[in-house]
Amino acid sequence: MHRMPGLDLLRALAVVWVMLFHSYIVGGLGERFELLQGYGWMGVDLFFVLSGYLIGRQVLAPLARGERFAFAAFYRRRAFRILPAYLAVLAVYVAWPALREAPGLSPAWQFISFTLNLLIDYAHAPAFSHAWSLCVEEHFYLLFPLLAAGLAKRPSARTVLAVCAGVVVFGLAWRGYVWLHAMAPLQETDPRGFGLCFVQGIYYPTGARLDGLLAGVLLALAETWRPQAWTRWRMRSGVLALAGLAATGLAMVLFRDRLGLWPSLIGYPLLSGALALLVAAAALAGTGHWRVPGAGWLARLSYSLYLSHKLAMHAVATWLVEPLGLHGAAAFACHAAGVLAAGAALHYAVERPFLRWHDRADRPALATLPAAAP
Repeated sequence: MHRMPGLDLLRALAVVWVMLFHSYIVGGLGERFELLQGYGWMGVDLFFVLSGYLIGRQVLAPLARGERFAFAAFYRRRAFRILPAYLAVLAVYVAWPALREAPGLSPAWQFISFTLNLLIDYAHAPAFSHAWSLCVEEHFYLLFPLLAAGLAKRPSARTVLAVCAGVVVFGLAWRGYVWLHAMAPLQETDPRGFGLCFVQGIYYPTGARLDGLLAGVLLALAETWRPQAWTRWRMRSGVLALAGLAATGLAMVLFRDRLGLWPSLIGYPLLSGALALLVAAAALAGTGHWRVPGAGWLARLSYSLYLSHKLAMHAVATWLVEPLGLHGAAAFACHAAGVLAAGAALHYAVERPFLRWHDRADRPALATLPAAAP
């Protein structure tokens, strides 16, 4: 399967950034790395843009050629890609409470139905809460192909722009309403409730977090429906990369007060646009640039790493770092080794075998999907 080194690099950076952010469960990286760790949640938004672009290409490419979209093949591929490793990690969380990074766990049916991000009680059930982003992705996988196929029956730039604008405005309205009517009354009187309201009402729900996916889809739309215009930007990928880095830096400045009104309201579409510039630069650079040793391997493991890293961190801290009294670089090295080992085990023992099984059983259907990194 054809892979793009630039996108692999961004995916590797995204998962590493997220794991650094979640290192707070084992004490964090220390004050010297507070800036790096504190913005690690942005790695999830980078995942969203990457997913919107790659899935968007798979869905939009056949539609742009006037072909019927193979819904069954697409959903089957997604199920084999997402469910085996996800259910394996969920089984560990349910069966072995001592391995959880936090005591409380939401009911298993919320994870299985991908409704966790809409129903979570974060105050009492924070374990495996990072599955919220998988819920957002799953909702996207289910609904986007239907929407795209419907719009492709009568292609209209005006209709597409209206739908895109509607998604952005809906997100703005959602976040603004939650902040003003639910968070603001708690800001002075109940700081903990203020933070919980942000997580459960703004940060996790699908309706408030579609900006990154939309930004990625717009890139895929430009590539598949306006290929000549897309290609003209190939020689300017470096400019796009610099613009993306600069815009991401500005977004980080805006998000210094992450729970504030303006970051909550407009920060996510601005951040998504900045990250989309980086994804566009990486995609346009082709296969001859952005190669970094080890990035491709981390990218292939990124899904398994994302699922298992909190379990691994907690296990290493409980069974090795704390008993031995390790600190600083030694503790970091142990946690890193444990996380990589757990992610690799999940990938090679569960994720990859199921994908290979699917590929062998469904080769004719896969031929209808354009090549893209999974």
